[in-house]
Amino acid sequence: MSIIKHKEQRVGIFIDTQNLYHSAKNLYHSRVNFGAIMKEALGNRALIRAVAYVITTEAGDEKSFFEALGKIGIEAKTKDLQIFSGGAKKADWDVGLAVDAIKMAPKLDTVIIASGDGDFIPLVEYLQMNEGCQVEVISFGKSSSAKLKEVADDFIDMCENPKKYLINYFPSSTRSRRPRKDDPKDESSSDVLNANDSVDETF
Repeated sequence: MSIIKHKEQRVGIFIDTQNLYHSAKNLYHSRVNFGAIMKEALGNRALIRAVAYVITTEAGDEKSFFEALGKIGIEAKTKDLQIFSGGAKKADWDVGLAVDAIKMAPKLDTVIIASGDGDFIPLVEYLQMNEGCQVEVISFGKSSSAKLKEVADDFIDMCENPKKYLINYFPSSTRSRRPRKDDPKDESSSDVLNANDSVDETF
């Protein structure tokens, strides 16, 4: 689909941090370069607001990560990781992201969703039909919903050039390596964003 991207377009970027973090870790055993994602998704258009949705750890040591996001113009919204009595954990910002996108839509021409989560399909369709927004998606194609890619006005597949969007990515070593449950590098905090998984500050 051919879409128009011009410098006067008002753009809002909504980043599903957990989705990108786990996709990068599972597919490439690497870390996400949020600066590169912002730069590619925005292009030369007018950024109105960029928000990253983050789940905080019990230790609360994400301060450096939040500061790094702020340096490249991304606001961080946080929610505590929920741990239930049976040991189950819940880390979900889907509703919060969707509500923010809908609330901001009247001030935007283009909404960019950085996630491959198929749960955002109704949001994409609502923004297109009810708000008249151009909706674009950027994510790792191999771990993205096929339907989400189909309904979006434009889809940027980060798997086409993973090195561009990852930090310390070494293709020759990651092709044959897969994290195991007993792998010491597969941290026990893998279900939340590690504060050390920084962003590229050269945005």
